[in-house]
Amino acid sequence: VHLIPVNPIREDGLNPKSRKRIMPDLLTEPPVIDPVYEAHVYCNIPTIAERSMEGHAPHYFKLVSVQVLIRHGDRYPLYAIPKTKRPDIDCMLLPSRKPSHPQLEAFIKHMSKGSAAQMDGSLSSLPRYPSHSLCEMGELTQTGVVQHLRNGQLLRDIYVKKHKLLLSDWTAKQLYLETTGKSRTLQSALALLYTFLPDFDWKKINMRHQWSTIFCSGSCDCPMRNHYLEEEQRRQYSLRVKNNDLEKIYVDMAKIVGIPTRQLRASNPIDSLLCYFCHNVSFPCTKTGCIGMEHFKVIKRHQLEDERERQEKKLYFLYALLATHPLLNQTVNRLQRIAEGKKEEVFVLYSAHDVTLSPVLSALGITEARFPRFAARLVFELWQDGKRPKEHFIRILYNGADVTFQTSFCKDYYKRSSKPMCPLEKFVNFVKRDMFLIFNSTSYYDACRRRPL
Repeated sequence: VHLIPVNPIREDGLNPKSRKRIMPDLLTEPPVIDPVYEAHVYCNIPTIAERSMEGHAPHYFKLVSVQVLIRHGDRYPLYAIPKTKRPDIDCMLLPSRKPSHPQLEAFIKHMSKGSAAQMDGSLSSLPRYPSHSLCEMGELTQTGVVQHLRNGQLLRDIYVKKHKLLLSDWTAKQLYLETTGKSRTLQSALALLYTFLPDFDWKKINMRHQWSTIFCSGSCDCPMRNHYLEEEQRRQYSLRVKNNDLEKIYVDMAKIVGIPTRQLRASNPIDSLLCYFCHNVSFPCTKTGCIGMEHFKVIKRHQLEDERERQEKKLYFLYALLATHPLLNQTVNRLQRIAEGKKEEVFVLYSAHDVTLSPVLSALGITEARFPRFAARLVFELWQDGKRPKEHFIRILYNGADVTFQTSFCKDYYKRSSKPMCPLEKFVNFVKRDMFLIFNSTSYYDACRRRPL
């Protein structure tokens, strides 16, 4: 339990003396790794209203830009467990079915008018919302749409209504929108955008296509990034082989479904089992038996242990620095242009995957962060100091929590300053210079080609 100060309002409207009251806090986290609790967090089922720290700043600060990187919402699995019936989940959007959203019906109507939008390349051929009575592999579910309708509404309340980042006569140049070529990322972006700018004019929408999941655009040639990724994959394999409990579970599950253990492992059962779990559907059964919660717990616990070891061993961190530099460099360049007075691309939305967000968090040094849940959001806010208009500061928020001072480049500044933000130049120096120090290099090009000693 936490001791929470409460200020109850009496019936006569007066505020009695503040006093402490003992209340159980239902969000208290368990002291040890609980795979079921962590799986619930990962599912991110839309139930209670979210508390968020976005948009908080001293009154004399002015918000001048917001860049948002999201993971797509809840989706159908990418892999099927062989010889089992696929989870029976409906991907039609039905406003009467839970979880729903007050604007779901209006969203469906608006999406049907979207032919006027500019969509790069193959994006124009993708559906703008999910519509299969049995979800297709990797398809966004109704839960996934609702998660991003909620994200968009939350960001609108803060950035549009409160901080007036975009006025009602906003122009296409003030938005920058980019997504990978999957229907789930395009649809997640459109769901967020719909509640952020309700009934937006489709002619103002220009959705750019990013072919790379790490958003490296024209700077993807990086041999050392691939080297560190291969080393990280070896580490993952080694940890898995050492885990006897995991091996027993795989053998047991393989017997249940009647396939070789190797084949079951290759079908990545956790991806499929998480879908059953998040949608409260019974795990699959065969004539031989049923896959159960114990199987799920062991595989999920291993996944969490793998994430913890990944933080300790630093191979993933080295991969992350090189993988995310192009995206962070683009972010920094845009923030610098806006700080110099440019009024374009003040709201940016990148719609991406867990493999996009996870290395960004790692590269920034935010080691305490959980693996990106469905519909996770990472936000970069740029603020101008009203008392010294030439000075600009950033805040970084992950799922509504302020993580600015968890970053490697702003940890020390926090100890010496009373400002609740990080100077923009600290972020600029990190991306332009300090990211490469660990590789004994001075540039991305050099770091991508310099062999470790």
